[in-house]
Formats: sequence, C-alpha cells, structure tokens
Amino acid sequence: MRIDGRTVRAVNGLTARWAQEAPADGTGTAFSAVGVWPLLAFLADGADGRAREELTGAVGLDASEAAGAARGLLSALEAEPALRFALRLWTRRTLEVRASWLERLAPGTHGVLTGDPRADAAALDAWAAGRTGGGIDRMPVPVREDTEMVLATALTVGTEWHRPFVPGHLCPETGPWRDLELPALYRSTAVPDRLVLADTPDGAVTGLTVLGREGVDVRLLLGEESAEPGQVLRSGLDVLEHRRPVVRGSELPFGEPGPGIEVRHALRTAAGPPTLEVTTVPFAVTGDHDLTRHPELFGLTSFLDTGQGHLPGVSDQPLALSAAAQKATAAFGERGFRTSAVTAFAMMAGSAPPITRHRVTEVRVRVDRPFGFLAVHRRSGLVLAAGWVNEPGG
Repeated sequence: MRIDGRTVRAVNGLTARWAQEAPADGTGTAFSAVGVWPLLAFLADGADGRAREELTGAVGLDASEAAGAARGLLSALEAEPALRFALRLWTRRTLEVRASWLERLAPGTHGVLTGDPRADAAALDAWAAGRTGGGIDRMPVPVREDTEMVLATALTVGTEWHRPFVPGHLCPETGPWRDLELPALYRSTAVPDRLVLADTPDGAVTGLTVLGREGVDVRLLLGEESAEPGQVLRSGLDVLEHRRPVVRGSELPFGEPGPGIEVRHALRTAAGPPTLEVTTVPFAVTGDHDLTRHPELFGLTSFLDTGQGHLPGVSDQPLALSAAAQKATAAFGERGFRTSAVTAFAMMAGSAPPITRHRVTEVRVRVDRPFGFLAVHRRSGLVLAAGWVNEPGG
C-alpha cells in the first residue's frame, strides 16, 4: 500500500522540528516521529478549542482529515515486511467513549483498564515488550489510579544490509574520538553515488545511504565539526526531501571536498569505475523523551490544562493530558539495523598491493566522529526513526 505524500511531508515535518530539540544536550539518542504523529492526529480529531488548534498545528494537516490520514498511515506501515506497527487504546470501564471516534481507530485496538495501577502497568508493559520483540520492555508513561485512558503506538523496524560490512578497528586522528581505539565497519562498493555532499546554511553535510533488503535504508549524516546535532539532522532531512542540491560521489572533485570525504587516485589490479570506500562505526543508542517538556512542538500546551476537558469528540467526560512520552532504541551493525519505539499518551479526568597497476578514482568516506542518522522508508521517503550518535559501539 502506498503512503500518501501529504502524510509523509507532515510526519517528516514533525521529525525536522523534533530534530532541533531531541539531541540538544549532545548525548546519543533515537526518536521516532512516526510513533507520535498518529496519536496526535487521532487526538486532534477528538479535541476542540485551543487544544484542537495546537494539535492540528503539530500534525500539519487539518483536524478533520487527521484521523483518516493516521488510519491510512497505520495500514500502509502494517503491510511493510520490515516493519511492525501497532496502535492500542485502553480506557477505564467507567469511561464512555464515543463510538464514532472508536470507529476511526483500527479494529481490535480497544482494551480496558481494570483500575488496579499495578496490574494495568504490567499488562501495558507486556504489550510494549510483545509488540517490539523485547526491544522496549516498559510503557513510557505511568498508569495511576486516576488514569482514565492510554493511547499508544509500538514500532519496530528491522533490515539487513544488501552487502554486510567487514568488522575491524580504527583510531581517529582528529575530533572528539581522537586517539581512541574504536570498533569499526568497512565496506567497498562500485556505487559512489550512495554518497552525497550538500552545502547548507549550517555548513557542508555529507550523507551516506546504506541500503537495506526490505525497503528500508539508513542514511548516515556527518556535518562540520562546529555544527550542532539538530542542524545536521535538519540538513539531512532537507536533502531527503530535495530542498537542498547535492553533489553525488561520482561528481566530487579530488581532494577533501566535504566532511569525512577524500577523493583520490588509487592503483588497483584491474581498471574499473570509481569506487566508494566506507569506514564507519557500529552504534547502539537509546532515547527517553518526555514530550510534555516541549509542549509547543507537539501541540500539547492547552491539552495539559487539567482545569477543563479537551476531548469532547472522544467522550462526554472531561479529559486532559497527564503524561506523554516515548522510549526509542536504534542499533547499527555489520549485518543490519534495528530500531524500536513505544509512544504513549495518558489522559486523566479534568579496508594488498597490486600486481598490474591501474589508476582508478577512489572516493573515501570516514564517519569517525559524532554523526546523525535517518532510517527511511525507501519508496515514500518517510523517516521512520532518527537520532544522534555521540559515542560509538555496537
């Protein structure tokens, strides 16, 4: 099933805005706007007043079409072999939910909270662990005695590389990882155009695409040493959505044209086209995000006001937001990539010498200092997860 282009742009827009905030403290992290966006869309559909306006702004689509777009996105993602995506709603037995709003959710997604916080928390944790294959073992929001409703998504993306990397070690000579002996991944390919260089207002950004077998690719993003993580990620998204021109690997000039890049002549045993020699590091990062710390970003400012209800399209009972959070993980290794994210909203009341020498062009890229990444659905360009790697390791 095809993912609607307007939905892709809306979700990627939220990713771009979140990228300015998520890695702001300079530590490694992972996050998934795909996990948040459908929740915001369904809540916008049931909200009114200022809360509806703010949620609509965060969703990037009109509230009247948000639920339909979210339902279409869920259906499309569920059909992808590299993805597992699920949405679930739990409500207290005493909370009467409008049938018209429930019908907009996928069938079989409505569960019940017993009112026993310990038992309910255990059940929700089990759902999170089950839907992510153990990648996330706990629901990121608490279940309390006054919790009336929990709306959550669980996402897992797993892909194997078309060609695995060769493991090894490296010792950077410059940058934050200088003189450290690090685990490394090496690969050589005859497709240099998987490397691009973009000129952005925040400096040059190098982008390397690693192709996965199941229609999901990972883009590694290396900016200038002075660039902030959010700037690098935002530039990578601009390139993804063709808002920035790029120079492809086969067109790069000789020398060191961009971050981590060296283009030179090399002597090989056989003549051939330009090659791309990749050196990078494995990584495993985790992100714990309290979405209420950035209420303007997610359209939650008014929704957090417990002095009144904000979801009349969901229930006659006044409902306000008590917690909103996401836990995400991402791991990149020699054979593939895996990321998981659980997002929940809780509502309360109120690289041998040659024998024959041939000169060929060799494009080298070394990702040996902090960098960003995007996990991308190849056909649509939808960013499934993003993050920042501050420390290498797999």
